[in-house]
Amino acid sequence: MIIFALIGIYLMPILCVIFCLNLVSILKKVKHEEKTTVSTFWLTISFTLIMWSIAMLPAAVTN
Repeated sequence: MIIFALIGIYLMPILCVIFCLNLVSILKKVKHEEKTTVSTFWLTISFTLIMWSIAMLPAAVTN
């Protein structure tokens, strides 16, 4: 649980920047009909870590 608290506190800004950059990259690639596999993978990973950290942060703080 502590790892999610650390991710939530220290890595959340980095994850949010990665999420936004990959989202913009995907939008540009879709416009030019290019492959979006790698950007989609990193977008999904960063979004999952952001949401999981937000969900687990209250549990880590209360224990």
